[in-house]
Amino acid sequence: MDIDIDKISGIGEYVEKALEVNKEKMRVFHVGDDAADKAFLVIRKNTIELRTDRKLGQLLREKYESVMESRYFGRGGIEIVNSGQLQKDEVEDLVRLSYNLTISL
Repeated sequence: MDIDIDKISGIGEYVEKALEVNKEKMRVFHVGDDAADKAFLVIRKNTIELRTDRKLGQLLREKYESVMESRYFGRGGIEIVNSGQLQKDEVEDLVRLSYNLTISL
C-alpha cells in the first residue's frame, strides 16, 4: 500500500520522523510542525498504523483479516497489513480521521 500523504486532502501541518526499532525502519508522522507533537500515522515496510476510535477499530478488525490492534497506538489505533483488502481511498479516509482525532487530543 503506497500512501502519499502529501496528496491526501484535509491534512494540515505535520512532521515526518524516521525511526528504527529492533532493526525495523518506520516513518512516524506527527501533527503540527514540531516532532514532539502527537503521532497520527506510522508507516512500516508491510503495514501502516493509525489512530482511530475504539468502536471503528473494533468494527474494522472484525470485518478484515488484515486489520489488527496497533503496536504503536495500542487499543487507540489499528494496524493494517498491506494485503489489498482495504481500498486506497478507504485508507486515505482513515489517515484523515487519524489526523483529525490526533489534533483534537
